[in-house]
Amino acid sequence: MESRHLTMISLGGVIGTGLFVSSGYTIHQAGPLGAILAYGVGSLLVYCVMVSLGELSVAMPYAGSFHLYAKRFIGPGSAFTIAILYWLNWAVALASEFTAAGLLMQRWFPDSPSWVWSAAFIIVVFALNILSVRLYGEAEFWFASIKVFAIVAFIIIGLLAIFGAIPISGYDHAPLFNNFVSDGWFPNGFAPVFSTLLTVVFAFSGTEVVGVAAGETKDPGRAIPKAVHTTVFRLAMFFIGSIAVMAALIPWHQAGVETSPFVLVFQSIGMPFAGDVMNFVVLTAVLSAANSGLYVCSRMVWSLAKERLIPVRFAKTNFHGVPVWAVLFSMAGSLLALLSSVIAASTVYLVLVAVSGLATLVVWFSVCVCHIRFRREWAQSGHSVSELGYRAPGFPVLPWLAIVMCIGALVLVVLDETQRSTLYCMVPFVACCYAGYYMLERRRKDKETGTEG
Repeated sequence: MESRHLTMISLGGVIGTGLFVSSGYTIHQAGPLGAILAYGVGSLLVYCVMVSLGELSVAMPYAGSFHLYAKRFIGPGSAFTIAILYWLNWAVALASEFTAAGLLMQRWFPDSPSWVWSAAFIIVVFALNILSVRLYGEAEFWFASIKVFAIVAFIIIGLLAIFGAIPISGYDHAPLFNNFVSDGWFPNGFAPVFSTLLTVVFAFSGTEVVGVAAGETKDPGRAIPKAVHTTVFRLAMFFIGSIAVMAALIPWHQAGVETSPFVLVFQSIGMPFAGDVMNFVVLTAVLSAANSGLYVCSRMVWSLAKERLIPVRFAKTNFHGVPVWAVLFSMAGSLLALLSSVIAASTVYLVLVAVSGLATLVVWFSVCVCHIRFRREWAQSGHSVSELGYRAPGFPVLPWLAIVMCIGALVLVVLDETQRSTLYCMVPFVACCYAGYYMLERRRKDKETGTEG
C-alpha cells in the first residue's frame, strides 16, 4: 500500500455515522462553542497519539503493531490483552456496521428485509479483504474519497450560506455566526463539554489503523509520517469545520439525532434529493468502516498467531499475502456479535459493546507508554535521535500529555453515570485476558518441557 491508501484508510476508519448523524447531538448537548472545544481537545489527543505511533511504526513497521510494541516495552500479558481488546472492538463495530448498512438500504427498498442487504454487504466486504491487500487499500481509498468529497462540499456550501452568497430558509440576511452566542457561550453550562468529550474521543477511534497497516506499506519511512500528519490535519479540519458550519446554520437547540444535520443544512439550502444523497454517503461511510474493521481484526489475529499465542494456522497466508484463516475467523467473530445483537441484545451484546468501547483508550495509552520507553531504550543502546527515520515532534511533552488525557477520559467514565457500567464489564474482562494469557503460557511451557523430556 502507498501513503494515499494509508491516509484514506485512517480517515475511513474514523469518519462515519458519528460525524454524519451524531454530531447534531454533540451540538445539542454542549452548545456550539462547547462542541467545537470538545472536538478541538479530541484532535489534540489524536495528534499526540499519532505522532508517537508514527515514530514507532517507522522504526519497527510490524503488521498488527500495537500489541507487538506492548510486548517489547510493557509486557507479554499486556500485549495479549491489548490485542484481544482491539480485536473485539472492531468485531463489534463490524456487526453494527452491517446492521446499519441493511437499514440504510430500506430507504430505497422499503419492502425488502434488511438482513438480505446486510448479508450482501458481508459478502462484498469479505471478498475485498480476502483477495489482496492492494484491492482492500484501493476499495478503502474510493470509499473514503466519497465521504471526504461530501464533507468538503458541505463545508464550502455551508460557508457560502453563512456569508449570504446563497439563500437559506429561515433567514432573510446572512446568518454569519450569531447562533454561536445567541444563548450565551455555553447555553447548558460548561459541564456538558466534559461529558461530550468522551463521545468525541470515541468518535476519533480508528486513526490508529495506520499502525496496523505499517507492515504492509511500501516505503513506510516516507508513507507513514505523511499519512500521520495529513490524517490528523484533515480530521481536525473536517470535524471542526463541519461542526462550525452546522452550529452557524442550525440553532443549537434544534440539532439532534433524529435527522442528520448534514441533511438539515442541505434541505434548508434547497438542495434536491438531500436525503438520498446523504443516505448514499452514510452507506459508503458504513461500508468503509466495515472494510477497515475486517482488515484490522484479521491482522490482529494473524499477529497473535505469529507470536504463537493462538494456533499458528491463523498465520498462514495465500499467494497474495492475505491471512485467509485470520480473515475467516474475524468475519465469524463479527457474525457472532451480530447474532448476539439480535438474540441477547440486553445481556451478551451489551457487555461486548461496553468492553469494546474503552479499547481505543487502552490502545492509545499503551502506544504513548511504548513511545516513551522506546526512546529510553534507543538512548541507552547508544543511538542518537537524529538516527530515527521519523522523529515525533514535542517529545516527551506530547506522549505524556496524551497519557494524562487518556487517564482523564477514564475519570470521565467513572463520573458519568451512563458510562460507568462499561467499567464493570471492562475490568473483569481485562482480568480474564491476563489469566488466559498466563494459562496459555504455562501450557506452552509444559508442552516444551514434555517434548524435551
